[in-house]
Amino acid sequence: MVVTILMRNLLFILILLGFVFSNAQPVVAQPAERRITREEYIETYKDDAIRETMKSGVPASITLAQGILESGDGNSPLAVYAKNHFGVKCHSGWTGESMRLDDDEKDECFRKYETVYESFRDHSDFLVTRSRYDFLFELKITDYKGWAKGLKKAGYATNPKYADMLIMLIEKNNLDQYDNYAKVPPRKLSKKRSAKTLASSKKSRTIKLHNHIKYIKVKAGDTFYRISQDYEMNLWQIYKYNDLNKGDVLKVGDVIYLQPKKNKSKEEYHIVKQGETMRDISQLYGIKLKKLYKKNLLIMGTQPNVGDKIFLKKKKK
Repeated sequence: MVVTILMRNLLFILILLGFVFSNAQPVVAQPAERRITREEYIETYKDDAIRETMKSGVPASITLAQGILESGDGNSPLAVYAKNHFGVKCHSGWTGESMRLDDDEKDECFRKYETVYESFRDHSDFLVTRSRYDFLFELKITDYKGWAKGLKKAGYATNPKYADMLIMLIEKNNLDQYDNYAKVPPRKLSKKRSAKTLASSKKSRTIKLHNHIKYIKVKAGDTFYRISQDYEMNLWQIYKYNDLNKGDVLKVGDVIYLQPKKNKSKEEYHIVKQGETMRDISQLYGIKLKKLYKKNLLIMGTQPNVGDKIFLKKKKK
């Protein structure tokens, strides 16, 4: 009797197990997201890097090398889920989306972008707008070694080998070839503006020197683009060398420097006249605007009063 009951229970269990397994869904291992290779990263983003070189003056080789290093060839969680390839943190004033990750500290805020190109553009803006990187833009676009060492010197990264790592990435992957695209801007001439017209326009100008810097005076019909074309420069150079913004308008008679301004002038000081701004004085003497503010212990953006003495050579005591 006991044996019969045990046999019935065992049969019931076997039937039950058969039902369960017959209705169970097969378990399939989900494949891991494919990691892109370094070659694919370079091919995918080289045009974005070149585009930013033309706009900002940051060498494409440096941008690509930093992107490779900071994002793990585009495979880091921050790159994949936030499209942030340079580890740019939120900082004050950031109003866009963000992503939280443990980094130097726990649960740090990083910027999140809609496209990878926004990350490239933000990286360029970061370097252009921080005064500690100003000296880098006086280097040639093709001087990737100078840029790599300069970034480390300016405190971009704490790793003592950071410059060497960038240089190794650039040389091993031949990234410096992309810097050559930005040495001279594209010169696609319209029917109205032929090569002959360009030559005539350049010839009609007079290049002068002030504080050992080449400059020209704006004439009727000039635009930022036309000047950059005439002198085979990039637009960013015109803006950068003259402390201009993209929304600024040229006026006939304005001084436009074709080279970076200096840190000081041979003149000792300038007495402010009616209507003069700090940028006016900067252009008048060929001194970098930020250096002029620093010499006179003034906050960037503030303007002097009529009659103020603005020091041009030595720092105000």
